[in-house]
Amino acid sequence: MSGKTALVTGATGLLGRQVVRAFERSNWNVKGTGYSRADGVSVLKVDLVKAEEVASALDNVKPQAVVHCAANRFPDKCDNDPEGTRAINVEATRSLASLCAARDIFLIYISTDYVFPGKPGDAPYEADAKPQPTNLYGQTKLDGEHVVLEEYKKAGKLGLGVVLRVPVLYGDAEMPAESAVNVLMDSVWKAQQEGTKIKMDHWALRYPTNTEDVGRVCHDVSVKYLGSNDRSKLPQILQFSSEDKFTKYEICQLFGEIMGLSIASIEPNAEGNDPNASVQRPYDCHLSTKALKDIGIDVATQDFTGWWRWNVKAFRK
Repeated sequence: MSGKTALVTGATGLLGRQVVRAFERSNWNVKGTGYSRADGVSVLKVDLVKAEEVASALDNVKPQAVVHCAANRFPDKCDNDPEGTRAINVEATRSLASLCAARDIFLIYISTDYVFPGKPGDAPYEADAKPQPTNLYGQTKLDGEHVVLEEYKKAGKLGLGVVLRVPVLYGDAEMPAESAVNVLMDSVWKAQQEGTKIKMDHWALRYPTNTEDVGRVCHDVSVKYLGSNDRSKLPQILQFSSEDKFTKYEICQLFGEIMGLSIASIEPNAEGNDPNASVQRPYDCHLSTKALKDIGIDVATQDFTGWWRWNVKAFRK
């Protein structure tokens, strides 16, 4: 596939960096867009809310595929800035999809397992299950899914725009706060300070998935769809997830074990959502990967424990 070009939005972020690498590994030319961390060379400074900046980036780079990773993705931050969140998660997504569809560019929109309610007993969710987000973040990502599929349908280009839902992500982070998983390593270190008490969720089930694996799937899906003679027969909504299942407390336990650190001052909290909290989190949104398997995409993932042992260079028995 050499000679192909991909453009990755949010290319300086936790996921975007690995999506860039996955395409580069397969000898694609890759450009990214970013904002605060853009270097202007491999990562172009583009304000995604400004359609004219997006259009000029597309016309300069001339990609065959765009992977749209950029989003406001922290549920609490979304609640604090609903307008800003809609602007990036929905409106910027709509204009990107419309501009890509007009130029015959394949678009993967990264969405989330939080589009589902995650009620006990419902999971795993198939790609065609009924979404019902429990918080604003999930709602804006679902609205983003709708506008992508709408814009491609309007342009008569069905199958050239697809949704890829993923769960909570972990991987190489520039700062632990980039990932809701990596940041738990911070909690384990904090728990070493005397007098510290940390309450940690031991209720919601999470399926932490490695950003490198998501990058590989984005590449493989792009190759599959761009090479298809009849994309309208391929699914428009895809889902990818690891099968590793943990509560946040169990992740802390694992990190403690790997690092040889006590987590005695981290208390498991199995109460679930505080009914008064503004952000209600789902219990179990496990995503089925059947739609990907059905089109022959490899859904293997790195082993969570193995990756962390390697990553922290802890090869203790």
